[in-house]
Amino acid sequence: MPAAVVVGAGPGIGTSVAERFAREGFSVAVIARRRSTVERSAATVGHSGRTVLPLTADSTDEAALRDALSTAASELGPIETAVYNAALIRPDAPGELGVRGQLDAWAVNVVGALTMAAHVAPDMAARGHGSILVTGGMPRPDPAYVSLGLGKAGVRALVGLLDAHYGPAGVHVASVTVPGAVAPGTACDPDDIAEHYWRLHSQPREAWEHEVVHGGVPVP
Repeated sequence: MPAAVVVGAGPGIGTSVAERFAREGFSVAVIARRRSTVERSAATVGHSGRTVLPLTADSTDEAALRDALSTAASELGPIETAVYNAALIRPDAPGELGVRGQLDAWAVNVVGALTMAAHVAPDMAARGHGSILVTGGMPRPDPAYVSLGLGKAGVRALVGLLDAHYGPAGVHVASVTVPGAVAPGTACDPDDIAEHYWRLHSQPREAWEHEVVHGGVPVP
């Protein structure tokens, strides 16, 4: 049975993506900082009847995140797709957030994704297939969200770097850029957004995309 892992599996995109893969027959590990968060996510995804493994780890704690990913692989089997959906979303104008705050945001928005990818990609590359999918955003810079804008620009760069390193071995690395606030019943409905992740994972190698923008909003 194929396995998927979702880091940042809170309400919204994370749970919807986990549920989407579970409907396709995947066992799913959901990872978030708080036990209550992953238990709610697991309860929602569990309605599919598939195995759901709730795990707790802070995405900025490298050892804890790697341990959770290892547990997921040990209990569910080789990870076929790994999704990074963790983000620190808060408004900050230029110069408003100090160095420590910017570094904390970068650690969540970018470095956690790198930690996840560095842990799961070598096994995917050895098998010759797998996907690493990261939630992007901010298709246009917004000076009211400096740390988030920097982080999402970092995600684009990270996807390119990971693709250059692991893509030749068969690992599909891509991002899904979400251009607005996520809420059910809106233009950024999490269930609609989750379809992009499944489509990216399912793409044949000759048709790989590396960034999908929900709603088709162009990226400058």
